[in-house]
Amino acid sequence: MSSDVGAPPTPPAVPSAKPRSRAVGTVVGVAVCAFGAALAMGIGRLIPAVSPLLIAIVAGALLANLVALPARIRPGLDFSAKRLLRVGVALLGLQLMFSDVADLGWGVIAVVVAVVAAGIAGTMWVGALLGLSWTQRILIACGFSICGAAAVAATDGVVNAKEEELLTAVALVAVFGTVMIPAIPLLARMLGLTDRQSGMWAGASIHEVAQVVAAGGVIGGGALAVATVVKLARVLMLAPVMAYLGARQRRMVTGGRMARGEGTQPPLVPMFVVGFLACVTLRSTGLLPQQVLDIAGPVQTALLAAAMFALGLGVRLSLLRSMGPRPVVLAALSTVWVAVVALIGVLVVA
Repeated sequence: MSSDVGAPPTPPAVPSAKPRSRAVGTVVGVAVCAFGAALAMGIGRLIPAVSPLLIAIVAGALLANLVALPARIRPGLDFSAKRLLRVGVALLGLQLMFSDVADLGWGVIAVVVAVVAAGIAGTMWVGALLGLSWTQRILIACGFSICGAAAVAATDGVVNAKEEELLTAVALVAVFGTVMIPAIPLLARMLGLTDRQSGMWAGASIHEVAQVVAAGGVIGGGALAVATVVKLARVLMLAPVMAYLGARQRRMVTGGRMARGEGTQPPLVPMFVVGFLACVTLRSTGLLPQQVLDIAGPVQTALLAAAMFALGLGVRLSLLRSMGPRPVVLAALSTVWVAVVALIGVLVVA
């Protein structure tokens, strides 16, 4: 006789509440980041010279250090900091057209490449002398040499730096880029540069696109258009630099996994870089209507601001105090170095 006779029936399995709880946490976390992005963009409209990305990451850091956030929204914060960040960087490509860069001429393109290459190399070298970590150096180097906070965010998406290093790099981009808004027009006037030369110098040396626009407006004449196009050419350099960093990370990770007998590898080129180039190509075809481009700009900014807010929520101000003055020194020297390289290039080709 079976020993199961007379035994109570087995109760039906109750589905786990964890997947549903995680989904709710993801939605709530993303909603919190969306609110932070909206707040940052609203403040950014009142202070155009300050990037909404900086406002978002600072607001996130302040909130995290003033309010104890529930752990259940962490999945939404992680989603915003990683997925939304990559989509935002990819959509940045819709601001660019290959033809605009080509119209600059090979001389100006060479200057842009030299500024980015020399800016990153020089900043990395000086940062090593100062004893800063590799991740802190590369964040500052790319932010100051390419396109400000967007480049810092893209670089973090590849190298996975510490949150306090990311916040430090973004804050330094804002401070020193803002100083350059009046400084470049003043120095250009003192050096007797033409409006075209002044615009090229501003576009080749100032960190953020918004800061370049502000400086171009101060210079006046035809400087604004030239400055903007030169700056966007620097933005285009985001793709090869991120591809190089992605390949470097792949070699490092692959070496470690091979030593442990693991077979998986990260992609040779990060997918958001592929998306970035695809968006540039799509914009260059001229098939996108202006209405789509008008919408894409704010959407791209909102996605990056939401990602920055999420990253800021992971920062503890107590950790920032331990960073010391060395990142500030590196940022100052990097600003001067990039500006000098850009000025030499402008004087040679313009």
